[in-house]
Parts: sequence; C-alpha cells; structure tokens
Amino acid sequence: MIEARRSPIDPSQNIAFEILAREHSSMLLAFIRTMVTDQTAVDDVFQESMLTAWRTLDRFDRDRPFGPWLRGIARNHALNHFRKTRRVPRPMEDEILQLLDQRMDQVSSRPGDTWEEKISALEDCVEGLPETSRTMLDLHYRDALNTETIARRMDATREAIKKRLQRTRSQLVQCLRFKGILFDHAGGTS
Repeated sequence: MIEARRSPIDPSQNIAFEILAREHSSMLLAFIRTMVTDQTAVDDVFQESMLTAWRTLDRFDRDRPFGPWLRGIARNHALNHFRKTRRVPRPMEDEILQLLDQRMDQVSSRPGDTWEEKISALEDCVEGLPETSRTMLDLHYRDALNTETIARRMDATREAIKKRLQRTRSQLVQCLRFKGILFDHAGGTS
C-alpha cells in the first residue's frame, strides 16, 4: 500500500505495517466518514493518516492494538481539515467519538491484535516461504529496492518480480489467516 524510499524498520515490520494498514482501512474509512462528509476530504484525511502512521511507526506502542492508534491519528487529521477549511465539523460530542472508538475496538479485538503477535506470526509465515521469495522480500522491504533493480539482481523481468511479490504477499495473507491473525471483511478467517 505505502512504499518507502528508505525504511527505518526491518522488513517484517514493513510487511506487517502494510498488512495492518490494509486490515484496518475499511474501519478507518468508516471512522473518518463519521466526522467528515465531503468524500474528497475523507480520502485526503485517510491518506494523510496512513502517511503519518507510516512516518511515526517508531512511536507506536507495540503492546497496544493498532486500530485505536490509527484512529487517533485520523481524528487529529480530521480536526486539522476543519481548521484549514474553516468548516464546522459535524456536530458530534467527544463522548460519541469515544463510544464509536470503543465499539470499533470491540469489533477488531481478536487474536493477533497486538503488534508483537502479528510480527511473530508474520515472521513464522515468512520463514515458511521459499528462499528466493524471502530474498525478494528482503530486497524490496529491507533494502527498499524497486522492482526494476530487484529484477536485475535476480535475473528476471520487472513484470515477473511484480507478480512474484504479489503472489508472495498473497501467500503471507493466507498464512496469517490460517493462523487466525488476519480476518476477512465478514469477520471470519478465510
């Protein structure tokens, strides 16, 4: 989802962030829509929230769930949007936002909700991949190389590397679902 030129964290954390961001994106959009009515502004707040989360990932308390942290970032960006545009936010008391936040926590509270649980499961899944897939992930996420450079290093075409990365990420998602860490949108594991 979000790609960095230079990554301050290790490859498994890059992948975990991508998976966590994807897993929480629907709920985050719903949360933002409770505060912001203009669809363009919703999209802007969503993107700004994801970028802020990526940039400040080192400040995230990994013993806590990811969702509330991400929603806190989104709440701040929504408030900044209203300040910049001088628009009045939807009339919503802080208590209502807190109640909504708690409800979203209840929905997303399931095994693997903490960063450490997800990293551990992801590391297990990565270990189960073939060595060439692990090498490709390291080149892409740890070394922050683009697919063109990886293709040259692995003696493959850029399109082949893009497809392999896509397949490898899909394998990781399936593995995490099998472990009960990642859920589909219906709320069950796939």
